[in-house]
Amino acid sequence: MNDKEKIKVLHVSSESTWRGGEQQIAYLISELDKLGVESVVLCKSGSIFESYCEENRIKFYSAHFTSNLDLKTSLKLKKVCKYEEPDLIHAHTSRAHSLTLYSTYFGVSIPIVVSRRVDFPIKTPWKYDHNAVKRIICVSDSIKSIVIEKIRNQEKCITIHSGIDTHKFSTSKKSSLIREYGIEDSFKSVGNTSAIADHKDYFTFVDTAREVLKEKKDVVFFIIGDGPLESQIREYININHLDKSVILTGFREDIIDILPGLDCFLMTSKTEGLGTSLLDAMAAGVPVVATKGGGIPEIIIHEKTGLISDVGDSISLSVQVIRILEDIKLRHSLIQEGLNFVDNFTSEEMARLTFAEYTSILN
Repeated sequence: MNDKEKIKVLHVSSESTWRGGEQQIAYLISELDKLGVESVVLCKSGSIFESYCEENRIKFYSAHFTSNLDLKTSLKLKKVCKYEEPDLIHAHTSRAHSLTLYSTYFGVSIPIVVSRRVDFPIKTPWKYDHNAVKRIICVSDSIKSIVIEKIRNQEKCITIHSGIDTHKFSTSKKSSLIREYGIEDSFKSVGNTSAIADHKDYFTFVDTAREVLKEKKDVVFFIIGDGPLESQIREYININHLDKSVILTGFREDIIDILPGLDCFLMTSKTEGLGTSLLDAMAAGVPVVATKGGGIPEIIIHEKTGLISDVGDSISLSVQVIRILEDIKLRHSLIQEGLNFVDNFTSEEMARLTFAEYTSILN
């Protein structure tokens, strides 16, 4: 450890949008500040995270992050390191990881921590075996198992589960999407707040809705968010004549208020790093039905913290949704177990464990 009063960390993120990963960086920076860590950010020009840093008075620099071989961004990173003299660089995205390593060829010799949030197969193991990478933080054991299959030094790969602000729903206004869309109060609502992306498999979400509606007509499904497959999902909803029963709300900034109003949270992902939206649902007191994709089984324990089915199995998923909507005793049990369980996945604990790894590296 150096003689400075604080550890200084340069957080590098290349994403232009705001999804679960960006929320995790925001939580981490906030909690690290309480632990005496000074954070500086290098983010994508014009990104939502850039705006977040500006609004929250987080010191930041921006770059274009145009590709994994973006010379200008790597040189910008070198300049930032020279000026800020961080003790560590924490690369939070794959492109950030690549460009941070690229900067080592221009003289940057600062220890690197890499966060791995996705459970996709690793195509470039050398990025993780690089000597400059001192720690690989995986957000689930599922991701860790994928990483250690490909790298030589498995000891530097650890799991630190993502965390959430478990208190944020206690002050929510509890808005009702049912009322907002003019649907009868007697209807039950099922929803998901994930981005409309391929690995979230909203086609199975729609298939599950179709199967539920065969048995129960008084249910409406909400896809809360946006993403690259939005038009395809909208078309699929129309093909199945479900446009009155499956509603796309678009991106919402009031998730804290509308999430507690759902009767069931349905996640149909094919793959998932961990699934922090599931943690949010549990913290909001919403019972969960999910698939076994990626790290989800580390959160959803069948018949305890939620109900779980195989990936793509819309029949089984529909049965589980109907159980939650009809079995009051089961519903209450899942809600209570979920509230208790989510206390293990706080942003404070995530930051504390990350801070411990920072200090271990520097010592």
